[in-house]
Amino acid sequence: MCLGIPGRIVEITNREQQLALVAVSGVKRQVNLACIVDDEHPLDSCVGEWVLVHVGFAMSRIDEREAAETLELLQQLGELEKEMAIQIEPSYTQYH
Repeated sequence: MCLGIPGRIVEITNREQQLALVAVSGVKRQVNLACIVDDEHPLDSCVGEWVLVHVGFAMSRIDEREAAETLELLQQLGELEKEMAIQIEPSYTQYH
C-alpha cells in the first residue's frame, strides 16, 4: 500500500532538479516536484500548494480541505495504533 502524506510547498530550493522544501506536519523536508510540474503548472506556481508526498516526491496536488481531512485521519490512525499497542503489550509481556 502506498501512503501519501499531505504537505505544503514553502520554498523552491533547486530549480534545475525541481526540488522544494515542503512542510509535512510542521517538519520541512526536501521533496522532488517533477511529477507535478508541467506547462499548466510551472515550478514557480507550486509555492503554497498542498501536495501528497511519497518517498521524497510530490505525487499529486490536493486542495487544502483534502489535506486537512487526510492529516486528521492519519492522526486518528496514529492514536488508534498507540491505543492498540497499550492494550496488546501487557498480555504479550506476560509470556515473554
